[in-house]
Amino acid sequence: MQQLHTPHVVVVMGVAGTGKTTIGPLLAARLGVPYAEGDDFHPPANIAKMTAGTPLTDEDRWPWLDAIGGWAHGRAGLGGVVSSSALKRSYRDRLRAAAPGVVFVHLTGSRELIEDRMSHRQGHFMPTALLDSQFATLQPLQPDEAGVAVDVAGTPEEITARALDALKDLPEPAR
Repeated sequence: MQQLHTPHVVVVMGVAGTGKTTIGPLLAARLGVPYAEGDDFHPPANIAKMTAGTPLTDEDRWPWLDAIGGWAHGRAGLGGVVSSSALKRSYRDRLRAAAPGVVFVHLTGSRELIEDRMSHRQGHFMPTALLDSQFATLQPLQPDEAGVAVDVAGTPEEITARALDALKDLPEPAR
């Protein structure tokens, strides 16, 4: 399997259960860049809220997004992959403000498929009860945002291959 390289910092985004934590490391390995798990940037209070089934507010998310943005800024020109739900345009704008060259891979799929996948995963704090709030919050990528949408039907390897193929068409990041 050929390893590629990218100077982009790629944010793998989408609602809970789309496979960000699965696809992100696969994508990073294929691109030959480091991977950072977005959930690791959450403060303990956010994890406690989500574990209790309480959706996060924008105020809860700002420090988390700033931490992810800081990591992405540090990888500018070097490349990297980080996961983040990045559900709202304002969240993606905040990430772009911290790291202007970021691009997004929006993992998409039907609610039924995603709920099924969430119900089978183990050891994750996000309950399926919050999936509706995630879909209600989701603002898909707009044409003026650097990024691609990738369907999550199929195996992780197939999804990763689709993401890599779609990323090939993006321009080099500004330096």
